Amino acid sequence: MLHEDIVACRACPRLVAWREEVSATKRRAYRDCDYWGRPIVGLGDPRATIAIVGLAPGAHGGNRTGRVFTGDRSGDFLFGGLHRAGLANQAASVRRGDGLLLHGVFITLAARCAPPENRPARDELARCAPFLDRELAALKRVRVVLALGAIAWDAALAHFARRGLDVPRPRAPFGHGARVDVAGAPVLLGSFHVSQQNTQTGRLTPSMFDLVLREAKRLAST
Repeated sequence: MLHEDIVACRACPRLVAWREEVSATKRRAYRDCDYWGRPIVGLGDPRATIAIVGLAPGAHGGNRTGRVFTGDRSGDFLFGGLHRAGLANQAASVRRGDGLLLHGVFITLAARCAPPENRPARDELARCAPFLDRELAALKRVRVVLALGAIAWDAALAHFARRGLDVPRPRAPFGHGARVDVAGAPVLLGSFHVSQQNTQTGRLTPSMFDLVLREAKRLAST
């Protein structure tokens, strides 16, 4: 039911228009592809102890392939790191049905539709928040939430607050390697987003990401 509710959502007119425009015009490299052009559901191990929260589908990644972080450079970086950490069976994912399996980790998003300029509006994030709540509520074994970027960090803290947990005020600032412990909630860790804006400029390197994943695994196992 949750899967169907997410895929059928048309609550944000701006995002619906954008995702469908991108799917119709396409990128030249993908002109022969059938774009998904709908909201994206989470992906991973239902018994996960680590949940990764990303920002939104890439216009020509998840919005094209129909799977989170699949088919773009951000996903290449993310799945490469998960593979090195022993959390994925392969180092890349190019399409649904390509054999990717995640072990002990589940990937979800703060926003389910590709937004213009990768910037969902506050009201759009608010409309997506119940989907995040429902996905995380179904993951009964999660002990660590890893937020990729400041928007995902804020979305995770807002999720904890909606659960009625005592989230510190003012909210802890996002940073790479930042950590927040909220009573009754999984440990929250932060990482710079795996976008090319960070990975191609050296702001986020594979070794930096490996260290965060190593810490997430350590915390999830204690």
